[in-house]
Amino acid sequence: MAFFGLFVLQNDIIVRFIHELGHLKKIENEGLRIHGVLQPESVAEHNLRAAQIAFIIAELEGHPDPAKVATMMVFHEIAESRIGDLHLMARKYSKFDEERVVKDQVAGLGEIGQDILGMWQEVERTHTLAGVIAKDADYLEHAVTAKEFVETGFPTAEAYFYNVERAMKTESAKKLFKAFMQRSSHEWHKPLDIRKL
Repeated sequence: MAFFGLFVLQNDIIVRFIHELGHLKKIENEGLRIHGVLQPESVAEHNLRAAQIAFIIAELEGHPDPAKVATMMVFHEIAESRIGDLHLMARKYSKFDEERVVKDQVAGLGEIGQDILGMWQEVERTHTLAGVIAKDADYLEHAVTAKEFVETGFPTAEAYFYNVERAMKTESAKKLFKAFMQRSSHEWHKPLDIRKL
């Protein structure tokens, strides 16, 4: 009976954690808002494409486990469900212990929580190739999103994507960045013949 009670308690903790992750769909990217974008993407939207980019960069860099790198990106900004997203200017004046937030979030999740915390730390500390790739994917996704907003009428967002260019470390991310800057985001569908769809 004690085992059943523990199982129910852990399930309750997991359910609450998953609901908290859902809150990331409601938190918007403040870095774009400071550049005049009135309705920027949510943190959850950013995380999805960042994870997809992480998988691709990991493949290009020959990482042995691209799926792990992608998963790292899924969890890399979970603290923002509690502290929100702060643009760089706000971060200059505000100090948050994000690691403490993540530790509190995953407390009670046992091994699952330790795995999530470990992935979060790997991205933040960039002490492994996976962490470096993940961070580059984070930067590249921000840059791509900013470029898309520039192309839809928010020219001041341009400063946003040039800031991340200097931060990227992998050759694959740098090459992809240059390719993104040379092509319109509206061209992706041009090779498709819509008459055959």
